[in-house]
Amino acid sequence: MKQRKRIAFQGEPGANSHIACDEAYPGYEPLPCPTFEDAFAAVRTGRAKLGMIPIDNSVAGRVADIHHLMPRSGLHIVGEWFLPVQHQLMAPRGATLRTIKTVESHVHALGQCRNIIRQLRIKAVVAADTAGAAREVAEAGDISRAALATRLAAKIYGLQILKKDVADAKHNTTRFVVLARKPKWASRKEQRVMTTFVFEVRNIPAALYKALGGFATNGVNMTKLESYMVDGTFAATQFYADVQGHPKHRGLELALEELEFVSQPKSLKILGVYPAHSFRETLK
Repeated sequence: MKQRKRIAFQGEPGANSHIACDEAYPGYEPLPCPTFEDAFAAVRTGRAKLGMIPIDNSVAGRVADIHHLMPRSGLHIVGEWFLPVQHQLMAPRGATLRTIKTVESHVHALGQCRNIIRQLRIKAVVAADTAGAAREVAEAGDISRAALATRLAAKIYGLQILKKDVADAKHNTTRFVVLARKPKWASRKEQRVMTTFVFEVRNIPAALYKALGGFATNGVNMTKLESYMVDGTFAATQFYADVQGHPKHRGLELALEELEFVSQPKSLKILGVYPAHSFRETLK
């Protein structure tokens, strides 16, 4: 029997990343990993063919550490996926909204469900991830303990859902990038293409202004730009950017040429050229 291909994700079975893997690559076997570093390593060493990595959330913002890990991982972005996030309040069998005293989950999930936590007057307890919190609550069997996690986690760990879809914001959505060992650029003929890259500006006045000018003059839409320090120094700043278009399209080609001219030598690195997810059409 032929073994299924694997797709690595950070977290335990039942996590939102697990759901994203199932939705985007139903023919793949999800491979849970304790940390993001482990998920990257699984792809790099060949234990998994792909990696599903969360990079942004519409409520919590960027996912910590990913922008540092990705440029140095040696991996390439080959796709993206958007997952609407719904949090379920769950507890062991026999529990009710009156018996629960604490609720456990990832810090982001707790922050996204403040209203229900205040309403029930229960104590929030930070856990490593949502699915891990569900597993620990299930193992304890204590009807005073609840968790915020996915429907899949409730099913896997045998918990009952006390209240459905308890997130404060209904637009809560996480964007994932799909990573692979080898680059696989989308065709320049595709209608909607995203290009992701990093660069480091020279430490001179108006460096960023000059770096971005080429995108404006060449009509390239930049959908994301974030900065972070490199190697702990306050002098060097690296930028992570997403733009619409293919590097072989004339406008983006010219913009990247101008960017390379004002950036630190050899700092411009394209991380991926991949098809834009259909969810982007809803953002217009």
